[in-house]
Amino acid sequence: MKSRTQRYYDANPEAKAKKAAYDSEFQKKKKQVKKRVQANRFNRNNPNSVKGDGKDASHQPNGSIKLESQKKNRARGGAYRR
Repeated sequence: MKSRTQRYYDANPEAKAKKAAYDSEFQKKKKQVKKRVQANRFNRNNPNSVKGDGKDASHQPNGSIKLESQKKNRARGGAYRR
């Protein structure tokens, strides 16, 4: 079953293209690249991080990184913050 957001973007290709362009620019920012590199390095060097285990490298408010379920980590954005 598709999420409400995915159904919206399926019905509105112009909005989907606009979001894709924004996301592409956002992911190029130095701060975002650094954050992604840190998460990738943590996953690569952590013996508890196994591909397909349902865990994400989650950046904590104090600057540390820990393993957290994908569901909890990804739910913290978007609608949760509204």
